[in-house]
Amino acid sequence: MADTTHPMFKRLALIGIGLIGSSISHAARRHGALVGEIVGSSATEATRTKALELGLIDKAYATAAEAAQNADLIIVCTPVGVCGRVAQEIGPHLSPDAIVSDVGSVKTSIVADMAPHLPAGVHFVPGHPIAGTEQSGPEAGFAELFDGRWCILTPPDGAEQPAAKKLAAFWTGLGAKVEIMTPEHHDLVLAITSHLPHLIAFNIVNTAEHLKRVTDSEVIKFSAGGFRDFTRIAASDPTMWRDVFLNNKEAVLHMLKRFGEDLSALEAAIRADDGATLFKRFAEARAIRRGIVEAGQDIASPDFGRSGKAVPNSGKR
Repeated sequence: MADTTHPMFKRLALIGIGLIGSSISHAARRHGALVGEIVGSSATEATRTKALELGLIDKAYATAAEAAQNADLIIVCTPVGVCGRVAQEIGPHLSPDAIVSDVGSVKTSIVADMAPHLPAGVHFVPGHPIAGTEQSGPEAGFAELFDGRWCILTPPDGAEQPAAKKLAAFWTGLGAKVEIMTPEHHDLVLAITSHLPHLIAFNIVNTAEHLKRVTDSEVIKFSAGGFRDFTRIAASDPTMWRDVFLNNKEAVLHMLKRFGEDLSALEAAIRADDGATLFKRFAEARAIRRGIVEAGQDIASPDFGRSGKAVPNSGKR
């Protein structure tokens, strides 16, 4: 039975109460012994009201500084582009030995933007739960979002510091598996596994819309599985993804160059009627998909977008 009298963290402050922040709350409540009090901040009154109505937080604040006071764990759940300003705001109000983390999809820029504003004695352990959906807002969260998913931690001082171990245990309690790596390596890995796929999805959906010989109704009416899945990814929060690409510029451009070269090779194979090359490339890609299913990162059965939030793997960041 969960020990709620001695939680791992007495006060969790969620700076931003959207999909990830609300899901952290749901998962923490489900566990029972991870946190005592959960507070949150949002500049939007409607978000604060809804978060209170849903029981996501015990107290709501309009500013991050108010929420961070007396908290021993602060998780910044805002778009990457404003994390530096949040750190600057909360820095003077943090308790000694508090742990500050985030959930951003980019880590090198997060370290550069946030670390200078955090006082000595406060432990900074950047994090990235690789989970999500295309939905947003406090209503979008659910406790199962992190179950079986990876959360990457990038502590500046290495994997052995006690704060990193404590935060890893917290994420394990939320249902996630934890991996520790450097911020630079994280950004390179996510550039190909998440950022580039989203860029391609945004682009292919816009390309379809701009075709002169295909009407909008035909794009919708005849959407096959591939295009339909691209539209789901392209429905992700534009503010969040704008910030991701601007803050992981070098890694994304590197992967985009490599992708362009591989795409050119496929184009050449089609022009040359080189079926052997096409088959080889497609078979290799199919094997990777099977590996993802075998690793438990997705299921093999088809999902045609009809199962709603019960599918926590959709729209991974």
